[in-house]
Amino acid sequence: MTFPSIANPDLVTLFDNKARWNLPDHRRLGFHNLHTTMRYAISLRAPGVLPLQKQIDWTIGERPEVARFLAMPHFSAFIVVRGDHILYEAYAPDCGPDRPHPIMSITKTTLNLMLGRAVAEGIVNLDERVGTYLPEIGTGYAEATVRAVADMNIVNDFNEDYSDPYAASFEFEPACGWRLPLDGQKEGTTRSFVCGITGGDLTNRAGEVLYKSTNSDVIGWIIERATGRALRDWLIEIVEAAGIEGCFHITCDREGVPLVDGGACLTARDLARYGLLFARKGEGVDGRRVGDAAFIEDTRRNPGPSWAKPRDWMRYSRQTFTDGIWLGHGGYGGQFMLANPDTGTVVVYFSVLENKSASDTNHFTPMVKMMEELAAQ
Repeated sequence: MTFPSIANPDLVTLFDNKARWNLPDHRRLGFHNLHTTMRYAISLRAPGVLPLQKQIDWTIGERPEVARFLAMPHFSAFIVVRGDHILYEAYAPDCGPDRPHPIMSITKTTLNLMLGRAVAEGIVNLDERVGTYLPEIGTGYAEATVRAVADMNIVNDFNEDYSDPYAASFEFEPACGWRLPLDGQKEGTTRSFVCGITGGDLTNRAGEVLYKSTNSDVIGWIIERATGRALRDWLIEIVEAAGIEGCFHITCDREGVPLVDGGACLTARDLARYGLLFARKGEGVDGRRVGDAAFIEDTRRNPGPSWAKPRDWMRYSRQTFTDGIWLGHGGYGGQFMLANPDTGTVVVYFSVLENKSASDTNHFTPMVKMMEELAAQ
């Protein structure tokens, strides 16, 4: 007998070239369950946990700029941590301190730690051509330098415009296991997709960030190829150094390659624990170290291109955002993690924007300003 199946309803493309989990009416539930929705994933836990003590400063929640973001309908979670103390935390009714949440592109910051170690050990040269490390890579990356790719500072034919449902970033999703391929299409893999990206003159003459998530997948591949260490092993080292309490979930493709451009899910507390690695310049729990302190310092002191207005006070540097003081990253749907090495403070904000593009500059800019002010004190 033949027992027919139906396409997985969460992963089938319905309209607007999006899978059901990512449509506005389903996105909040989809985000809050992303760690179990995607087709393939890896889950990691730390043997030792960084204990966080509550030392609540109630005046944080009374600040008008904080209260505004905690009252927004898309809000999920918020936490401020300094050292090993929770200064403030708040959650939406459908979230909580034990609830994993997608950190989306904040995942890219793991590459700063990996790349920093590889550069410090002389294994990767930031000024070398990508094609030297990955001879099979396509014309969209082969002639670019590792530095330019890490700084989101190259031109190629990959487009990540979230307002365009047919941008290449959405076409990338079947290769990542984030939705099913359309009838007649092959599923592909992360690296087969990246190899197919084309380009001509890769020099960015605009003077502004040209954000492409596939840049991060290229950097991850270079690190894995040059060091001979699987990305999974690098991530285990980071998770253990951060001392996270729950699981570090990260989606992957069918070959098991972790989606380092945006596939991780963590609780707000565990993302704060992870952010403390940047606040402490790579120093983790139990004497564990990740990244390279000099590389982290150079990331914020010698950054790459600036963002377009109104975000032009920030720059992109080695898979992080920075204003020259803090290090952090944003994520699709309204996430941000910000770590200030000068004060040892980390601020995390989770949300699920339910508009068509899942992004909003008018939301993003004041949110980061609020977070940087908290972290500076």
